[in-house]
Amino acid sequence: MMLSRLSTYLRERRRASVADMALALESTPEALGPMLDTLERKGRVRRIDGEPGCGSTCCKCDPATVALYEWAGAAATQAAGVGRSGARQPGPG
Repeated sequence: MMLSRLSTYLRERRRASVADMALALESTPEALGPMLDTLERKGRVRRIDGEPGCGSTCCKCDPATVALYEWAGAAATQAAGVGRSGARQPGPG
């Protein structure tokens, strides 16, 4: 159930930090880690490399909580003509 909620959250928002996901899903970053690993192995999400949102000089945040993930299925979903509701959208002409 939680894996499904996590998938839905990322699919709707396209990109989020672990801290944001934990807050929204009333969970902890530690609990989300294995679920994000599972979704990443399945190719549904990908971790975005780069600097944390607060910048490279900040050392106050746990790097695990500021890690960003994005929904990897977004492009495939749009290319297939599936809208946010999950229903197929009519194609051109």
